[in-house]
Amino acid sequence: MKRFTIPRDVFFGEDALSYLKTIKGERAFIVIGSERLVKDGTVGKVEANLKEAGIEAKLFVGIENDPSVQTVMKGTAEMNEFQPDVIIGIGGGSPIDAAKAMWIFYEHPNFTFEEAAKPFNLPELRQKAKFYAIPTTSGTATEVTSFSVITDNNTGIKYPIADYNITPDVAIVDTTLVQTMPKSLVANTGMDALTHAIEAYPSTFRSPFTDALSIKAIEMIGKNLVKSYNGEDEARKEMHIAQNLAGMAFSNAILGIVHSMAHKTGKILNIAHGMANAIYLSYAIEFNAKTAEKDYADIARVLKLAGDSDKELVESLVKYIGELRTAMNMPHSLKEYGIDEEFFMTHLDDLAATSVADPCTGTNPREISVEEMKKLLTAIYYGEKVTF
Repeated sequence: MKRFTIPRDVFFGEDALSYLKTIKGERAFIVIGSERLVKDGTVGKVEANLKEAGIEAKLFVGIENDPSVQTVMKGTAEMNEFQPDVIIGIGGGSPIDAAKAMWIFYEHPNFTFEEAAKPFNLPELRQKAKFYAIPTTSGTATEVTSFSVITDNNTGIKYPIADYNITPDVAIVDTTLVQTMPKSLVANTGMDALTHAIEAYPSTFRSPFTDALSIKAIEMIGKNLVKSYNGEDEARKEMHIAQNLAGMAFSNAILGIVHSMAHKTGKILNIAHGMANAIYLSYAIEFNAKTAEKDYADIARVLKLAGDSDKELVESLVKYIGELRTAMNMPHSLKEYGIDEEFFMTHLDDLAATSVADPCTGTNPREISVEEMKKLLTAIYYGEKVTF
């Protein structure tokens, strides 16, 4: 038996934030990354809507790009003092992920982080509070997923918490919140969204539900990503919806080795998650094509790429991803990104081993050994075609 889980409600489109006027509760704990969302008026709109609902709000500011165990515990301590019955995460993946983790330890103070890091091991939530997620970037889709990625600053390793319990109760996908995203963020988050959709489609845990969401997301991203990067308002709105669809797909189908590598190289190589996905995706497709050629050909057809055979279509897909990187001024290899060769080689064995051990490797369409992962990472570093 399989399961398909998404938030109870998704409110989307212009002025979706106004839904907050209707929610029930007494105290709302709002988690954001930086003061930017205060300065641009986003937090003010949220607080005004909560005030109309008769809800007192408390703001927690300071989530890092890679939220840490320490920050999560600090937020949890403030939650314990405030005793909210509504938790709201606003921003990109980091603040919403951190808010999810705070939620776990607020509801279950005696639960440990080590226990939370075991896949699908969380106790029941919603005993104290409901969770609302409001994305202000178009990529991570954590507003509809059962994941939270938290970094252990002592080891530099990212730990994905995976459990349907932390799927938000409500996602508010307000398309007016993404119009001021800088181009680099549009590129990184957009390629993250595309990677979510492409990895979910051939996943060993896929279903007809996730396939439908993946394919529609890929179609929308193909039409809108570069336009969004170039500042087209309507394309940005479409990307905000598309990334949400991709999130619903991968939250249920899980992902593959692109994310395994991105999770384990992010901190060590100091590379943003979306940027890592953008670089790794085409190489992973070349590796996986030996067992997932038909699936990638399906994706190429949706994107209306050239090819008379499945093999030609996969080659066109790999080329297309490279063209997306070029169009958005993104590097094509880790060497081009600027990673020092000696530093990379020093860490290669560890990166390969931890990438293979990542939970996302378990649903990759092709099995991969540590030695094969070393070869794949090496190809990615130098920008070489994957032929093994």
